[in-house]
Amino acid sequence: MKNTHSIRVIDVLLTFLKLGCTSFGGPVAHLGYFRKEFVERKNWLNENQYSQLLAICQFLPGPASSQMGFAIGLIKSGWLGAISAFIAFTLPSVLLLVVFASLLPSLESDIGQAAIGGLKIVAFVVVADAVLGMSKKLCAHTLTRLLALASASAVLLFDSAVAQLLVVIIAGAISSVFHHPESTPQNHSLPVSYGRKTGTVLFGIFAVLLAVLLLVPFNSVLVTIAEVFYRAGALVFGGGHVVLPLLETSIIDNQWLTQEQFLSGYGAAQAIPGPMFALSAYVGALVPGAENSTLAVAIAVAFMFLPGFLLVSAALPFWQSISSNAKTKGIIAGVNAAVVGILGAALYDPIFTAGIPSVNEVIIAIIGFGILNSLKLSPLYLVIWCVLANMTMTLI
Repeated sequence: MKNTHSIRVIDVLLTFLKLGCTSFGGPVAHLGYFRKEFVERKNWLNENQYSQLLAICQFLPGPASSQMGFAIGLIKSGWLGAISAFIAFTLPSVLLLVVFASLLPSLESDIGQAAIGGLKIVAFVVVADAVLGMSKKLCAHTLTRLLALASASAVLLFDSAVAQLLVVIIAGAISSVFHHPESTPQNHSLPVSYGRKTGTVLFGIFAVLLAVLLLVPFNSVLVTIAEVFYRAGALVFGGGHVVLPLLETSIIDNQWLTQEQFLSGYGAAQAIPGPMFALSAYVGALVPGAENSTLAVAIAVAFMFLPGFLLVSAALPFWQSISSNAKTKGIIAGVNAAVVGILGAALYDPIFTAGIPSVNEVIIAIIGFGILNSLKLSPLYLVIWCVLANMTMTLI
């Protein structure tokens, strides 16, 4: 296997640009693409190193697949490699979602609304599939199942970002006491060019930014955009699908988008390659009151991804000792169970309540679920089916 920092930055850039243009299917699929590319094809990582990176990115809040890409770029080509990996993997989806946002006014006709309705069905099917898959993998024990159910109930009863954060913390605390996973040896390190002191500084930057944005009042639309997306990026455990409930609350409360506009963007994000967190570009393009929409998009995207990148960079020098701690593994299990519960609650409200108003949508969704789950076809086929079927139903 090639040594750390042995890969040219241009190679990192081109590899991730290819992935950014072709990686359909959301964060779980992205992780599969990454393994094939970096473990099997290019041999940049061995199997054990890849599984360790996966564990770190699953444990930390933020976009798991983008954090994985950032970390691979960091390990193989330093900080410039990490930034190149992020830009190359994210830029295609950002541009596509900004274009979609600009086309929204032309979608106000009946056919346009039917197409948007189809994207809402896509969102329902994709999240339902994610809940099913994650529950099988992450809720395999009685305790984790109970934590998931309790988390879903709490989030439905107390619909707020604070409630979601408390649910994650409490589930992690309970699981750290009562859940005892088997220990697994770690045989290969994850080499980075900096030590624990730099890792501590990076975590400090993460914490200070979060505190300042949350606690200091700013009378600026652009700073509010930074605060909303940084908070979401800092608190979202479980990747892109889980960003839905956190962002939806803040965006609707700030009256930036209607619920229909938000769910339309979420559905559109399923139709394109690249990270789900690129949804931030769509929202940034539509925020009213921003003097410069391009700057609003840049701030939304940067602050959506920044906390996850700071955290994964801070964790890498400490990971070897942290990962061997039994209580840490228990916390991870509890946090993952809470994520499943939060996602399950979001599947019902707002996705089902806003996107599946009649039997027609139920039928389209059931067939769409078969396309995605049983036939194992690309999510692009799901998008084509849901949009065309809903448009046809409208015309009949």
